[in-house]
Amino acid sequence: MSRTVEATAHTSAPVIAAYRYCEAVTGQQARNFAYGIRLLPAEKRQAMSALYAFSRRVDDIGDGTLEPAAKHRRLEDTRALLARVRNGQVGEDDTDPVAVALADAARRFPLPLDGLDELIDGVLMDVRGRHYETWDDLKDYCRCVAGAIGRLSLGVFGTVPGARNAERASEYADTLGLALQLTNILRDVREDAGNGRTYLPAEDLAKFGCSAGFHGPVPPAGADFTGLVRFEVKRARALFADGFQLLPMLDRRSGACVAAMAGIYHRLLSRIAADPAAVLRGRVSLPGHEKAFVAVRGLSGLDARAIGRRQTVRRRG
Repeated sequence: MSRTVEATAHTSAPVIAAYRYCEAVTGQQARNFAYGIRLLPAEKRQAMSALYAFSRRVDDIGDGTLEPAAKHRRLEDTRALLARVRNGQVGEDDTDPVAVALADAARRFPLPLDGLDELIDGVLMDVRGRHYETWDDLKDYCRCVAGAIGRLSLGVFGTVPGARNAERASEYADTLGLALQLTNILRDVREDAGNGRTYLPAEDLAKFGCSAGFHGPVPPAGADFTGLVRFEVKRARALFADGFQLLPMLDRRSGACVAAMAGIYHRLLSRIAADPAAVLRGRVSLPGHEKAFVAVRGLSGLDARAIGRRQTVRRRG
């Protein structure tokens, strides 16, 4: 993605530098995310980079090697920093570039910053080693770590004037976040097991004979791993179908951004469905040319128009 932050009449040099830092973090750490936000105009791209850089910091604390008590302290320190941003206490001369950029983004856009508190709550669930008995339990976690980011992103995107069902835009953004997170969970099932984490609901694991977990390149003996993965894929696809109703509510470039990011994960989900055991052999990913195709398709507006047509047909039916 572009590392250039365009200056405006109201953007100071320290803020420009802070955004450059956040864009560098985004480009290095979030290839799929970067494919989407590169389609946005400068101010929106900057704000999304600030949101990502803060979220990355929270995730890195949760995934790091510190003891749980130290992680808890670091996460609460990050929550205190967020409170300073929320209260307008971060100046342009602050030494933390992520805080400077996030504070500027919050002044430009109606960001529901409580969503970042939810993200911290979700990572604290990881630190405490929480397991999830049912889909409803896992859904609460996904809403914290991904649905909240969807709602924050909507604060940057906004909706077009007169968009039908715009009052449900936040709900659709939240649902799309759940779809992306469940796809992540399926992709990373073996990596998470190696780190002592199990996210898939215990009742689903039991149903398909997978309660022993996933610690090798082949499914547990006697397990219906393919059945488990395809069961969760079906759930994720239903979430995508619901969440994609957000697209016609967005302007062209914001819709392109969402279509690109979600489209990459939707295609990734199809790859997982076609070869469920692949997630036990290594990380499933899309090649660069396929990601580029998804981005071009999003920019063309094909997905948003197709969804709009389906909604029209359903209303008439």
